[in-house]
Amino acid sequence: MSVMPSIRRLLLAGAAVAVVVVSCAVVCAEASVHEYAGERFAGVGNGFVLHGGSEGVYASATAESFVRFEKVAFRRTPEAASVAEEDGNRTVTVAAVIFEAGDRDAVGAVSDVVGGERALCCTPGMARRGGCTEGAVVYRAPASSNATGRWPKVLAASFLPGSLVAAFPDETVAVARTGMYSLHFVHCDASLAAGQVVAAEGKTIWKNSRGYLPGRMAPLKPFYGAMSLAFAALAALWFARYARFWREVSPLQNFATAAIALGMVEVTTWYLDLAEFDASGVRPAGTTFWAATSGAVRAAACRVLALLVAMGYGVTRPALGCGNARVAALGAAFLAAAEVLDVGDNVGIVSDHSPARRLFFILPVAALNTVFIYWIFTSLSRTISKLKARRMTAKLEMYRKFANSLTIAVALSLGWITFEIHFKTTDEHNERWRVAWVIPAVWELISFFLLCTICILWTPSKNSMRFAYSREECEDDTEHDDVEDTRPLIRAGPLSYVDNWACYVTQDAKIILRTDSGVYAKAGEEYKRV
Repeated sequence: MSVMPSIRRLLLAGAAVAVVVVSCAVVCAEASVHEYAGERFAGVGNGFVLHGGSEGVYASATAESFVRFEKVAFRRTPEAASVAEEDGNRTVTVAAVIFEAGDRDAVGAVSDVVGGERALCCTPGMARRGGCTEGAVVYRAPASSNATGRWPKVLAASFLPGSLVAAFPDETVAVARTGMYSLHFVHCDASLAAGQVVAAEGKTIWKNSRGYLPGRMAPLKPFYGAMSLAFAALAALWFARYARFWREVSPLQNFATAAIALGMVEVTTWYLDLAEFDASGVRPAGTTFWAATSGAVRAAACRVLALLVAMGYGVTRPALGCGNARVAALGAAFLAAAEVLDVGDNVGIVSDHSPARRLFFILPVAALNTVFIYWIFTSLSRTISKLKARRMTAKLEMYRKFANSLTIAVALSLGWITFEIHFKTTDEHNERWRVAWVIPAVWELISFFLLCTICILWTPSKNSMRFAYSREECEDDTEHDDVEDTRPLIRAGPLSYVDNWACYVTQDAKIILRTDSGVYAKAGEEYKRV
């Protein structure tokens, strides 16, 4: 089929704009709000720890970056207060420790008492050697601390004798060095068991120089803005051709139209989600849910579209027959798995701290992706063989281009999966957070590349119906896939897609049909293109 030069030019221009915008994204700075409501401490080593948040923070000389405490308080049970009174009404302290990933060794120390693990709380032996107070959180200021302050930063809140609440002062901790920062609330009192102290209320506000997005997410906002423009350009060109040749549009092109629309909705919703998050510091659960859902639907639709193309739907076969159910079942299964993964990975997630449960959710998606890839390539091989047998050179050339593009996309995907696994397994403490946004961005670009390939090869035109069957017939794909189909490839009824045609009978009783698109001969019940 003919390819519009303007589509190629605009896609190249859109790619160039996306590269420029995305390259500028790394200098942006954002962060967020962490609210606490009933979180409990967990035993770690010889202390008790509550994770208060982890984020990449960009520092700037022209704008303030900080972590602010607002009405953060802890509550202990009356039983715990009674135990403290029996021990002499001693004061129990909860410490808030803020540290950068590179300075993580400055918190805690190796102790023989805790089996060689890092002890967060000072033991009697460590206190005798000096450097810490027994029962207090162990930390030291590393030599790498800059002149603007000493890190880690430690704030304290105390349970006074008879008091059930320990409140932190509303304080702002300025951040002058770009890095991955973590906040841990720690206490070392054995009388406060892990379930007896909870974060009653309050929040911490993590802000960079330009907004509230976590540092790992910050570059994704301009990226999705650029992708929205790219999808809008693709949709404008596709819908213009679609409107012009709507009488000649095939079912496969209708499916491509839906895939473009879903992709445009997905990237736009993600941009709106991140923009609202950046402005308010609170991630909007509703917008995030719809962004994740639209992404799952788009991913399933694009995979089903690639499978339909590979199976020759609307090109070498008018219908999938009983294969409809299998394709629909696989698409539905992938949609469900992708929805669980995307919603669980994004809705309500604020910290730059990847939850371990993601590994469990990602396994079904990986398995279904493998099934899709295998089915697509086996179907594509059969379709190309069928086109060779029928000597349909135009369709064969089109499918060879699609096969080459698909091979490139799969090779890039396999390479990127390998890189992603290496990246995540070797970055335990998220120290490479500034480039982590590239991983989801490349997946979006690979998907967009494959969709553009299909749109270019199957662009609506006046000759679209030359590449489609005229009527549908339900056939069992497993029983009749290799049977040569002799039905005509011209549409029944008036030849609205040609300007001139002529029909005559030869001396040997052949019916000859001449059109602008070619010459067809009929002998008996069979049509063949001359």
